Amino acid sequence: MFSRLGQVSRHLSRSLAQIASPASASGSRFQPILTSSIMAGATPVQGNNGKIHTAACLIIGDEVLGGKTIDTNSAYFAKFCFNLGINLRRIEVIADDEDEIVEAARRMSNNYDFVVTSGGIGPTHDDITYQSIAKAFGLPIKLHEETWARMRRLSKPHKSQLDFDWDTPSPALTAKRRMAELPLDDSKPYSEQAVFVDEKLWVPISIVNGNVHILPGVPSLFEALLEGLKPRLVPRLADPNGKGSYRILVSTPMAESAIAGYLTELAKRAETKGVKIGSYPRWGKPRNTVTLVGRDVEYMESLVPEVEKAVQGRRVQVEGEDDALEEEEANRESGTLKSG
Repeated sequence: MFSRLGQVSRHLSRSLAQIASPASASGSRFQPILTSSIMAGATPVQGNNGKIHTAACLIIGDEVLGGKTIDTNSAYFAKFCFNLGINLRRIEVIADDEDEIVEAARRMSNNYDFVVTSGGIGPTHDDITYQSIAKAFGLPIKLHEETWARMRRLSKPHKSQLDFDWDTPSPALTAKRRMAELPLDDSKPYSEQAVFVDEKLWVPISIVNGNVHILPGVPSLFEALLEGLKPRLVPRLADPNGKGSYRILVSTPMAESAIAGYLTELAKRAETKGVKIGSYPRWGKPRNTVTLVGRDVEYMESLVPEVEKAVQGRRVQVEGEDDALEEEEANRESGTLKSG
């Protein structure tokens, strides 16, 4: 899918450099179509479109599961959520399979406040995210006129499609049009269901059931659209200032087993302040890492001297930044012993 999405990326990203196109959305011979994809007997769950406390990420793509492509979008999303103070609770990778997508989308929408999907919205037959999520919530797939108009205005055909015409029916036009057919609920304003966050891009963020946000799998587009969505998310955060969580790193030369007892006791104390204590081994490296994560900065800072002493460590800004110093000290000590 990501190979296909690479083609979609070129199609979408051309709009970054080619803001104008000789084609106009007016005069199209095509009328909106309605493709029914309502799941028989489905009762849509109601997503949370109020305050955002929790999040989940659904990566869709056979190529990821098959090892052909490395997923970077979930890592980007994790950092995005951390910086906003959103509690990311789940990341899943699933196949381009309708039943899998339907089940995961409904479950995540029901369980988490902010859900993002990545992948499966290209022009080919096996890009099935839109239709599958529409089925999950009993919605039809309809041509979204604004998306179609923006596509015509902001994109140009690939160099291999020199004879392409926006007003002449063709397989290529059908494939492009497919990317503008979204899950749409006529009982709600379309402006709440298809959001444009970058004036240079025609691709929308399709929002279904109030909290499922469908994004492309191409990393550059995924990241750009997610960042563009941020101003709409901040007012709904648990912390309206959007300050997010705070992380403190302490580098320690001690083995995890040697400090496990202390960290267990510290974790119980810190939990009352909403602070989580973590321990992360760094295999093959001279030092491990202890983390403090939370929002009570003053309390977390007060713990630093205690933690440094208990784990015989030092505070660092970036994990591994003191590895070189540790090696220098070890080499110096080794040299002293040899000279002695």
